[in-house]
Amino acid sequence: MPYETLRFDVAGTGVATIALDQPETRNALSNELLSDLVSALEQARDDPAVRCVVLTSTHRKVFSSGGNLAGFAADVPLVHKHFGTDLFPHAFRLLGELGKPSICAANGHVLAGALGLALACDLIVASDGARFGTPEINVGVFPFMIMALIYRNVGRKKTNELLLLGEQISAAEAERIGIVNRVVAAGEFDAAVADWAEKLARKSPVMMKLGKDAMFRQQDMAFADALDFLRSQLTIAFSTEDIQEGVRAFFEKRDPVWTGR
Repeated sequence: MPYETLRFDVAGTGVATIALDQPETRNALSNELLSDLVSALEQARDDPAVRCVVLTSTHRKVFSSGGNLAGFAADVPLVHKHFGTDLFPHAFRLLGELGKPSICAANGHVLAGALGLALACDLIVASDGARFGTPEINVGVFPFMIMALIYRNVGRKKTNELLLLGEQISAAEAERIGIVNRVVAAGEFDAAVADWAEKLARKSPVMMKLGKDAMFRQQDMAFADALDFLRSQLTIAFSTEDIQEGVRAFFEKRDPVWTGR
């Protein structure tokens, strides 16, 4: 399926790459781009050949500048603006419920609403020149749509600092406070992303789906409820062919051959 605002490609390794491709707007998250992104994520979710998703950008210096500010001030009925913002939580939920691991390859600056997209991914690899931040307060807006994701990934006081001051931080600082998993020099960036993506794509697809779903669902459960739920998921895992194959391969000192069942 062709997309107007992004590029979609599936490699033979099972890695689907979704690259935001509106450099003239610095990949501002317009309704058109978000609509394409939702469709691409659904396509990746539904394709059994896809084992891992990489979300990145074709821009050399910017992953995404965040929400489309022009749309905030547009002269349209308020109810239309309200319905239009549903694409943000839709994309966040899709990444959480993808059933497949995702990596945000932050090859450039990750700002405002784009920070929510990055945090909705399972892992973030950043180029050492990338910067991160929520500058909305500086233009009279507030990062309401991504606040829940930031508080679930970053300590409370540091999150307060990001939201209230609106200042940008380096990739190294983003790694230190837990936003980023790994910072890589620009010359090594593509290889580092490919290495992790291909490792993820080689895991059992059925176990990855069970695990990913459990990761997303348990995060807001009460502790006792989470334990009961996770115990039930382990019981389901016992019923799969892949868990039997994985154990056999371990004792036979060979690579497992996953059936996805």
